[in-house]
Amino acid sequence: MDPISERLKARHPQRIDLSLERMRTLCSALGDPQNRLPPVIHVAGTNGKGSTVAFIRAIAEAAGLRVHAYTSPHLVRFNERIRLAGTLIDDATLNAALDRVEAVDTEATVFEGATAAAFLAMSETPADLAVIEVGLGGVLDATNVIERPLLSVIAPVDLDHAEFLGTSLRGVAVEKAGILKPGARGLIARQSEEAMAAIEVAARAVQAPLTVMGVDFDAWAERGGMAFQDQSRFLDLPVPALAGAHQIDNAGLAVAVALELDLPEHAIANGLRTARWPARMQRLTAGPYAEAARAAEAELWLDGGHNPHAARALAETLLERQVRAPRPLALIVGMLANKDAGGFFEALKPTGATVFTTPFEGMAAVPEALAAVARGHGLGATVCASATEALERALRLGAGRVVICGSLYLAGEVLGASRETWPD
Repeated sequence: MDPISERLKARHPQRIDLSLERMRTLCSALGDPQNRLPPVIHVAGTNGKGSTVAFIRAIAEAAGLRVHAYTSPHLVRFNERIRLAGTLIDDATLNAALDRVEAVDTEATVFEGATAAAFLAMSETPADLAVIEVGLGGVLDATNVIERPLLSVIAPVDLDHAEFLGTSLRGVAVEKAGILKPGARGLIARQSEEAMAAIEVAARAVQAPLTVMGVDFDAWAERGGMAFQDQSRFLDLPVPALAGAHQIDNAGLAVAVALELDLPEHAIANGLRTARWPARMQRLTAGPYAEAARAAEAELWLDGGHNPHAARALAETLLERQVRAPRPLALIVGMLANKDAGGFFEALKPTGATVFTTPFEGMAAVPEALAAVARGHGLGATVCASATEALERALRLGAGRVVICGSLYLAGEVLGASRETWPD
């Protein structure tokens, strides 16, 4: 565990307790830094919100803007969560901000303390834009003390974190729509009918105008690139740098944001080409895992998606790749114990992949139990003691395309194995 994470877990309650009162009190004691940020783009959603943030940031930076960003969770180092004018926050600045947070409040949760520290650092560093990702839900998320965003963005809504958000898609959508604010335009990704209906009700309640993908604008793959169209223009754009058909929708949402900001087309194109977001269908080419795969002439990919919606996107990406360049496919899977493993494996069943289950540090599902679930959904599964062993066995059995997936915690463990692969 990195030093900042150790500090936060030692000094703050290790719980998730969705509430805005503690956060409002904490921010008030710090002089309300959330009200002194540059113009804010607030991003919620179940899947795709991190990729959407990455595209927005890349486009804005390509246009010459200085951009703060706040995302979660981190993969290797806590500092990954906070970017100040485009650069990861350094330890000294982060520790100084945490000192000030802890001087006025020791009851905040880890996420609340980190969010307050991020707002402090961002409020005191000049920038043109702040892109803030919701941690969990929306209505009661610590980031929702932001009362006057420039834009509110809702990526695709689906079921996840059932212990906090419930098992009703409508209920989850209501939570996500809690970031909509009076007068601030909401840009909404393509949604199910149930989720969209809930978002529309929430928008009317606060008089937030909506711009909706599939209605007011759209994006699709075309001739090896990406097309975008809204009510007044058509853009012929490059294929997004992030792999997977689902990234067209995430990129399209970011393009809609960029056009609301009146950013030029050349910046939009450059941002789509250069966006980076680790552990989202990331091709691994460095580090010990990549070296082992390269020696066996196999592809190695890393994806942190951990719910059925993300698994469906992963399956679609893999099936498309298998059609173009078929190879024996193996999945190395580790998941948190509270995730819907059945839904995850059901979504991946059409790939016909061989599964190798593995533990990782933290509240991981027992590999034997995970393998049993995979078998129950028609996938052959082998239990392994580690991701390293799983990769060795997959390669020994002739896998030519290997995907390590199921959890961002597992992805972080893999990326953390070599300084070469640390996100920066």
